[in-house]
Amino acid sequence: MARKKLKKVLIITAIVIAALFVLIILVISPLAKYMIEKYDEKYTGRQLDIKWLYINPFSGYVHIRNLTVFENRSNKVFFSAKGITVNVSITKLFSKVYEVSKFSLDEPKARIIQNGDEFNFSDILRKFSSDKEVHVDTGTVRFSIENIRINNGEFHYIENHVPVNYFIKNVNFQSKGKKWDVDTIGGKFSFLSGPGSGSIRGSFSFNTKTMDYSTATIIENYDLKIVEQYMRELANYGKLKATLDANLNISGNIDDSTKLSTKGRLAIKNFHFGKDENEDYFSFDKFVVKIQEMNLQKGVRILDTVLLVHPGIKYERYDKLDNIQRMFGEKGSKIESVKAEKKFNLVLKLADYMKMLSKTFRKDYFKINSFAIEKADIRFSDYSLNEKFSMALDPFTITADSIDKSRDEITIKAKSLIQPYGEASAEITVNPKNPGYFNMSYKLQNLPATIFNPYLIKYTSFPLDRGTIEFHGSWIVKDSIINSKNHFIVIDPRVSKKVQKKDTKWIPMPLIMSFIRDRGNVIDYEIPITGSLKDPKFKIGDVLTDLLKNIFVKPPSIPYIFDVRSTENKVEKSLSIKWVMRTAKLLSNQEKFIEKIASFLKDNPEAAITVNPMQYEVKEKEHILLFEAKKKYYLLKNNKSSSKLEEDDSIKIEKLSINDPAFLNYLDAYVKDTSLFTVQEKCRVFVGNNLVQQKYSALLQNRENAFLKYFKENSTDSRVKILKAENTVPYNGFSFYKISYKGDIPDELLEAYQKIEDYNDENPRKRYKQWRE
Repeated sequence: MARKKLKKVLIITAIVIAALFVLIILVISPLAKYMIEKYDEKYTGRQLDIKWLYINPFSGYVHIRNLTVFENRSNKVFFSAKGITVNVSITKLFSKVYEVSKFSLDEPKARIIQNGDEFNFSDILRKFSSDKEVHVDTGTVRFSIENIRINNGEFHYIENHVPVNYFIKNVNFQSKGKKWDVDTIGGKFSFLSGPGSGSIRGSFSFNTKTMDYSTATIIENYDLKIVEQYMRELANYGKLKATLDANLNISGNIDDSTKLSTKGRLAIKNFHFGKDENEDYFSFDKFVVKIQEMNLQKGVRILDTVLLVHPGIKYERYDKLDNIQRMFGEKGSKIESVKAEKKFNLVLKLADYMKMLSKTFRKDYFKINSFAIEKADIRFSDYSLNEKFSMALDPFTITADSIDKSRDEITIKAKSLIQPYGEASAEITVNPKNPGYFNMSYKLQNLPATIFNPYLIKYTSFPLDRGTIEFHGSWIVKDSIINSKNHFIVIDPRVSKKVQKKDTKWIPMPLIMSFIRDRGNVIDYEIPITGSLKDPKFKIGDVLTDLLKNIFVKPPSIPYIFDVRSTENKVEKSLSIKWVMRTAKLLSNQEKFIEKIASFLKDNPEAAITVNPMQYEVKEKEHILLFEAKKKYYLLKNNKSSSKLEEDDSIKIEKLSINDPAFLNYLDAYVKDTSLFTVQEKCRVFVGNNLVQQKYSALLQNRENAFLKYFKENSTDSRVKILKAENTVPYNGFSFYKISYKGDIPDELLEAYQKIEDYNDENPRKRYKQWRE
């Protein structure tokens, strides 16, 4: 009987205890939820919303479902998570071991907002901070947190001042955590770019005692959109885009930046930076660096490959500033103002880091097994003149094998085509230990002198319509002392008719040419440069000697020079008709030549000619555009109609400079588009492309009519075949008709041909025959 009573008491006690346990579990969870939501603002300064909370005080298990933390005094969300799970080891609390055996966040979302030095969580830090020092007895209190996981998170960073608005998504993180008796924590991570493409994944290890760290990171096609946002703070306008690939192993120390060691591969692809999405100032297809070993502490930098593929650089000068200063302010004022504010900017931090690396580069041992810049396109345009000047190095290539600081010599080779014509090459052998020792040879050839006509017109008023530039030389530099030979040659330069503009300077180029050209119609000068790299000296004595020789030697040769020039002109005029820009009018000597050809066809029924119009379309349209813009401005200014325009008016319009302040002010007032920097762009808006195209089409037809006129008069036009116009950049800088003969060739032309061949085989022209060919 007593046993039955005892058994009954035990059962009842167990049921009561179990009921108490269940009651506590059932009550504590809603009670805790209620208390948290009631006193949330009092203790955290934030409103908290919890959909469901479960606490097991006996097992130490806590789970929160759909937690939302709002911004301070706002209904905007600061942090949210679909689930938070925490496991605390209750039994170990009695031995002063605080162990979180599991901590996980499911689909957390957070917004970090920065406004100057303030963050949207600064109020929380201040609320929980204390002026009193808290002493923790690390000998008796032990803290561990294990099995940390973040699943499918999303984190936003917003910086209001720059501004920056960026986020990452699908953030996953897992770590075994940190035990109280272990110094190292490690883990794995991965996430995707929020606004763009790409992913980053890797692993890490960090020693909390020594502050050493190591990471292995793989980056695939990661959009560098965040860099553009920092760039906007430094520039008045601009677009930047690029993607990043990398596979890097990095180790270092938080407290000592010199303990950095890196291995792996890094590649930036499809880089574009410029005025807008359609106009790049700097770009490249791919920049690859393969790092074999880079150890700052050991002073070792060994790179297997440095490769830059198809870089593009565009530099443009305007009547005010250039494209770089337009973007970053005059002399980089925009950048300097950001630096003065001493606030964080990712681009400036990266630039400072690259400067730091470059400073240590000279003293460290370095080796690059393979270095190359392939297919570069470097373009320069000058819009500050009366007409556009442009030139490009394309494709431009630099190669160097085994750049090794331990070697006495490194050879670097460069070569390029020059657009529209010409080619250049250079080779330099340098001592990597002392840049004051190097040998260099270079060569520039087949460059048309007429390409520089925009400058010649501005500074002399006289363009050239012929001439080929050659420039080559060699430098030997020892201990920064120069010993160089430089040879400058211009083959067959010829001065054209004077161009009159209001803002052009006048220099008597025909007279100067008569002094500086030698008997072979060549400008040929040796230009020795000596002295030091810091203070180079040019010996003008050799140039003066050649000049005096020309003055005294050439007069007896004047009949010979005139005969050669006459023969050259005869050959040239028999093969082509050169057109003055924007006109269809033939010169008197051209009319006489066409009459001769028409007579030749009349006398030789088997003969025929083919005419290939070579039109400098870009330059012709530019001249039409600028003239029509000046004409429209002139008519509006003088209250005239186009029908009342007289020849005197046309002359005034022609002489009006496109850089005339009144004209520029009128254009600016009319266009009102601050993104247009060049006069040509503004004139295009002012005049319209349709009018330019109409004028250009009419010009081509008028030239054809003027040429055929004499053949129609004697009924030989059926044996004149005019091909479709070919758009090109002519070597002599002018549109022209190229004439080919079928059947008989005029005796006068054959005779002139033979004379030129004979002249080229004799002094003083023989030594330049190779260049003339």
